[in-house]
Amino acid sequence: MTETMTLEAGLNSRPDRPDSEIPGNGERKPTKEDCVRVLIADDHQIFRDGLRTLIESQPGMCVAGESSVCTAVVGMACELKPDIVLIDLALPARSGLQVLSDLARLPSLVPTLVMTTAFEEKTIVEAFYLGARGIVLKGSPRETLLKSIRTVLAGEYWLDHASVPVMIEALRHSPSSRAGETRRKDYGLTPRELKIVGRVANGSSNKEVGQEFSISERTVKHHLTNIFNKLGLSRRVELAVFALEHDLVGKG
Repeated sequence: MTETMTLEAGLNSRPDRPDSEIPGNGERKPTKEDCVRVLIADDHQIFRDGLRTLIESQPGMCVAGESSVCTAVVGMACELKPDIVLIDLALPARSGLQVLSDLARLPSLVPTLVMTTAFEEKTIVEAFYLGARGIVLKGSPRETLLKSIRTVLAGEYWLDHASVPVMIEALRHSPSSRAGETRRKDYGLTPRELKIVGRVANGSSNKEVGQEFSISERTVKHHLTNIFNKLGLSRRVELAVFALEHDLVGKG
């Protein structure tokens, strides 16, 4: 029988006391209202237990709730207002992709990090189109999992080294527009910048780009800085995803 349960981290379980009575350096002990609130959606109790223990071992993080039932996740997100939702793609009855789709319709978007046992092209692309901010293997080291959570919380996308090639290949093979639109915008990029964007999206390093265009790596970095500023991005992975989604690769 599936179950749904809501947990609140006991970060302020002791009665309120004056700051002077709090052990340590005298600073106020963080409360559950202060911490980063995580909602876990996974149907494996043992995995949820381990993930909760890991999260709550980190200063400033707590588990606001957890569920094994797809249909309950959206309601819990509305009620608990978590800072991030960790979603297993293999949730029973309705897939994690459906949960992502439902969460994307909420008036207030919640950052989502997808957890999976294996990287599959179709699944990765679909998850990102449905609003996922990152995807991570469930068997990743704890340091990797924590870094993925922090990256998404910082407003960035998360793709580890194993998933980047899969993501790029998947986007190459997908239609340039899932809505049937033809994207023709250059987003203020110069012809040279468009070419560099195309090379980055295809996985070229700064050194390789410099060799191809007979320019220094320093000049390549300068171009990339301008490109990031124009597009409002900060990482090469984000640039590659943006370029492939907005049909900028062919223009380069």
